[in-house]
Amino acid sequence: MTRTELLTYFQHTQSPRYAAEYRCERTVQAAVLLPLVTINNKLHLLFTERAMHLKHHPGQISFPGGKYEEEDGDLLTTALRETHEEVGIRPNQVDIIGELPTYTTVSNYRVKPYIGFIENGVNLRLDKNEVNSAFTVPLDYLINTANHFSITRHTKHEKHIVYFIKWQSYTIWGVTAAFVQHLATHINHN
Repeated sequence: MTRTELLTYFQHTQSPRYAAEYRCERTVQAAVLLPLVTINNKLHLLFTERAMHLKHHPGQISFPGGKYEEEDGDLLTTALRETHEEVGIRPNQVDIIGELPTYTTVSNYRVKPYIGFIENGVNLRLDKNEVNSAFTVPLDYLINTANHFSITRHTKHEKHIVYFIKWQSYTIWGVTAAFVQHLATHINHN
């Protein structure tokens, strides 16, 4: 899929309704960026592998992002600040094209996902305190829901769907896979 094709599908399609989120009494605001990079004229999504020494979700696959801080002012600034801190992409190197619905996690986070094109030729600078590695996956592969699978889990007496996507040696799962699932549903919903 190319940049023009994505813009056509993404911006001209109404957002479909998504599965119910986790219900939490108290939540923490957070934001992530789904960074789109062009490789050989095709779009890819950039993922990070969290550092192994982190207290929460060590080694898991994620998008750059994190917790809202008051000085951010808004969640988009949070996503861009965290992206810069984690992988070295500056806010002025990101062209935001939209967002997906906010998602509430079982760990009490309300996460706002933003989608943006990354300027060509950007060199990543990984913060090894937060990120072990980074990799890309072709968007065409990710939006093909035949590459997704899910399981149903029972948590706090509620039923929830947990999404998974295998890519080479990586397993993308949980909230990160849910964001990809939401993006795929949105793009394929015409």
